[in-house]
Amino acid sequence: MESDYDLLDRQLVHALQVDGRAPFSTIARVLGVSDRTVARRYARLRSTGAVQVVGGVDPTALGAVLWLLRVRCAPSAAVAVAEALARRPDTSWVNLTSGGTEITCTVRTENAADSEALLLARLPRTPRVEGVSAHSVLHAFYGGQDSVIAKLGPLDAEAVTALRPPQLPHRPGPVRLDDGDRKLLAALATDGRTGLEQLAAVTGWSPTTVRRRMTELREHGVLYLDIDCDGRLLGLGARTQLWLTVAPAHLEEVGEALAAHPEVAFAAATTGPTNIYASVICPDQRALYRYLTTRVAALPAVTHLETAPVIKTVKQAANRP
Repeated sequence: MESDYDLLDRQLVHALQVDGRAPFSTIARVLGVSDRTVARRYARLRSTGAVQVVGGVDPTALGAVLWLLRVRCAPSAAVAVAEALARRPDTSWVNLTSGGTEITCTVRTENAADSEALLLARLPRTPRVEGVSAHSVLHAFYGGQDSVIAKLGPLDAEAVTALRPPQLPHRPGPVRLDDGDRKLLAALATDGRTGLEQLAAVTGWSPTTVRRRMTELREHGVLYLDIDCDGRLLGLGARTQLWLTVAPAHLEEVGEALAAHPEVAFAAATTGPTNIYASVICPDQRALYRYLTTRVAALPAVTHLETAPVIKTVKQAANRP
């Protein structure tokens, strides 16, 4: 399967990570190919599920809370419970880990009341679920609009600069979403490249209003563009989850160090018995061993480390299993 992807496919994915809504003409000019070639490559990758541009929402910009859940269950129930979690619109990155006896996922809750309901009533109710632990994300060091593709993609700095859209000013302050905003974000969560005319039909706004509101939501940090892609496109290996315990005085230092590691796709400070979570990607077990015994071992403030290999990803960032 790896041979189905070539350098141009990888360059296209990296280009979309830089700007998920970049016109094909812009991408074609930077990559030195025709508009038609880019459009054809994207259509093929999109139709096979190898690539999807996703409109992501930063829950903290809306005063919401992001949780990392660890659900322990009987092996015979793991797949069914994971699929049930994946069908929920508020979940992402639903994974089977630890030999298939644990499910991890991220869940977005709108407020404290929703967080309580999540833990007490909204999780799959089955006696085969043996335990649940919830870790609130306090601070993300890397992830969201920061993608591992930016670290591992094939484009050079000059190409990235040519593709990068103008930086938007940051608008501080609370953001309130109306019904049109929610329809807009839901449409972009399904396809981040949905055209303005289609978004106008969904929201009932004019294309000009859609463009303006998208810009405002991005300036407030609510909306960002993410990429779901087949890891084989970039030659990515298996993912492993790390749960670390770090001396509180060194939490920021360790988190920033992890964020700079090329192996790290996501890193955050959390509540719970461990206080840093990281998702790392290594080509194989030997590379993971080297990573743990060199880069992680060089962080003296780490007092405990738990590893959990991901054996299956049921849902990525997109609002669909």
